Parts: sequence; structure tokens; C-alpha cells
Amino acid sequence: MCVKVVCVGGGPAALYFSILLKLQNRSHDVTVHERNPAGSTYGWGVTYWPDMLERLRGHDPDSAAAISEASLRWRDGVAHVGERTTTHEGDEGFAVGRHRLLGILARRAESLGVGIEYGSEIADLEQLPDADLVVAGDGANSRLRDRHRDHFGTRSTQGRNPYLWLGTTKVFTSFTFAFAETAHGWIWCYAYGYSDEHSTCVVECSRDTWQGLELDRLPQAEALRRLEGIFASLLDGHRLIGRSDLGGPAPWQTFRTLTNETWSHGNLVLLGDAAHTTHYSIGAGTTLAMQDAMTLASAVADADADTLRPALTRYERTRRSELLSVQSAARHSAQWYENLPRYIHLPPAHMFALLGQRHSPLLPHVPPQLYYRLDRAADQLQSLRRLKQWLGPRLARTLQHRNSVRG
Repeated sequence: MCVKVVCVGGGPAALYFSILLKLQNRSHDVTVHERNPAGSTYGWGVTYWPDMLERLRGHDPDSAAAISEASLRWRDGVAHVGERTTTHEGDEGFAVGRHRLLGILARRAESLGVGIEYGSEIADLEQLPDADLVVAGDGANSRLRDRHRDHFGTRSTQGRNPYLWLGTTKVFTSFTFAFAETAHGWIWCYAYGYSDEHSTCVVECSRDTWQGLELDRLPQAEALRRLEGIFASLLDGHRLIGRSDLGGPAPWQTFRTLTNETWSHGNLVLLGDAAHTTHYSIGAGTTLAMQDAMTLASAVADADADTLRPALTRYERTRRSELLSVQSAARHSAQWYENLPRYIHLPPAHMFALLGQRHSPLLPHVPPQLYYRLDRAADQLQSLRRLKQWLGPRLARTLQHRNSVRG
């Protein structure tokens, strides 16, 4: 069955959805409208994890191979707390430049016959030709969604901490956290490499610290120089890079958690950040959006105009269920940073361990040192259980062998 699909927004989710739809049926008519010119995007690197790479390979090996080749892999997690440093070994992840990711997906989509119209800003369905399905992949500020805000039941809540998304020429080979104490309170960053030349560096602090350091009013260039001084030991002389398309103050934000009571309205369906946002501190936004694309493509694979409604319902039901635990983890992760004074004065190894446990709904309600001891005890018990499971069959075989020899 052939369907006509229009995607509004040329981000990773909409592009990947168009790829998967074309792979299912080359006769589908798929067009993507992107308001920006070709090759222009804001953003540094996006993260993903080994299980996501396997899912990409399962859906489209060609684009997965190109994404993997363009990615930087890191191992271990490192935390700098003032002058103290601790390392958590074994963590592994990937990052790829947003610009490179969009280029890979756009080329793959076009090779399959997807039409991509750049410089095409769509604010209302009336601007579009008739289509069986319209996909709103136009981000958290989706204008198509906001046209029908009451129907979708859109709600948003603002986080407390200001944050700033930056790049740097320092290439981090581990996922790195740095917490620096100033006269106005703590300020911290998360940093990870995404190419052989650049890393992402997200800076965050409380509002009091932000205002005390005058970061709320300094021009962007001055704000970056101030941050370079604060994180000088981390950056090793490298510069921080802001947005080149903006004048005035640096574009600090507070994170907006967005939800919708329903994700579709007639033939209009929400995808990615237009449907839901997930706090950046768990590094899953792009991954979750592309997983939306996988599920939506699967749901509408055999749909036509008459069966589209149940397909969209199936997509929403599946993704809502899959997102429950992730969104809970993201909320608790954001709250961990908002309550940093509760943890920052622990020994670095303990603080880093609880940083890794920040997704836990129990952590805010248990004294941090007690939680740390309980967590370590649980790890030891699990190790003992695994040892018992490993030894059990071997001991049984040994005893059976001895008995047979004696017999």
C-alpha cells in the first residue's frame, strides 16, 4: 500500500523515519520540509550507546555503518571535583557531530527517493499539500503542535538550573564531569568528544551562581572567557566555542520538560521533541527521537488512509510504555544536579558513585552516605550470588564424579 507522507522538520527523527518508510516500500511518497538552509544546524555532538548502534544496524545497516564510522568512541567516566579526580572504569559510549549525523541521514534519505525541501518553514497544515500522514518533527517549540495545543494537552515545566551548550577544541576521550567551586557557589560541566577535533561541553549551575558570576548579563564572548578561567585546568588552554550566529548575551536556557496527553490529531502525529523532551543529563534525546521514528515506521508500514488511526494509536501506546522508565530517570537526574550541595562534599569516589545512581527515585530520600553503603552492600551480594550460580553446577559435577569413582 502506497501512502503520501509529509514530515515537517529535518532533524534526525524525521529524516530517519523517512529512510525507514522508504526501505519498507519505495513507492511511498515522502517529503521532508526543513526551515533552515541545507547544511546549517546548531549543536555540537550527540551521544548514543552500544545498544542503540545495534538497533540502527537492525533497521538500516547502511546508515548505521556511516554513523559508526563518523563517531568517536569513549571509555570510562571521569569526575573532577575541585582538585580531586576519580575514575569509573568500563563505561563506553559514542558521540557524533550533529552536523555530520544530519548530513549522513539526509544523503541516505535522498538516495532512497525522499524529497527534502530546505528553507521551507511550515507553521500551519494549510501550507501543505494533501497527505495521508503529516509528521510534526519540528522540535520542542513545534508550531504545528501548538496550533492544536488544547487537543494534544501540551504541558511543560521549567527546570531550575540555567545551562549553556558549548563546544571546545579539547578532545575528551572519556565522558568527563568537572565541578568547580566559586565565590558564588558551584558550577559544573559535562564534556565528551565527538570528533578528532571537537568536544561538546555543557555548563550548568544554580541561578544564584549564574547571577553572582554575572553570566546572566555578560556578552557571549566575555562569558566564555570567564568560563574558560573557571575550567582552566580541565581545558588545558583550549577555547570554548559558542554560537556564531548570535549577538548579545550567551544563550543560557533552563530545560523545559514537555509532555502531551495524546500524540496525534487526525492525520497529524508528533515525533521526537515535539511529543516529549528528556533532560539532557542522561544523554538520550536524539536516541529516543530516532527510536520514535523506528516505532512509527513499523506501525504505519502496512497502513492506508482507512487504517491510519489504529496505527498511530499503536505507535503512541508503544512509545509511551517504553519511555516511562527513561523519563523517570531523567527527572531524577535533573533533580540530582539541582540538589548538588547534598552530594558535593562527599569523598569524590562516593560522590561519583551517587552521580551514577542519580536516576534512583530512592536516593533523594536516603542520607547520601547511607545510600552509598547500602548500594555497595547490594553490589557485594550480587557478586556473591553470581559466584554461587557459577560454582553450583561445577561443584555438583565434581561431587557426582567423585561418587561415581567411589562406586
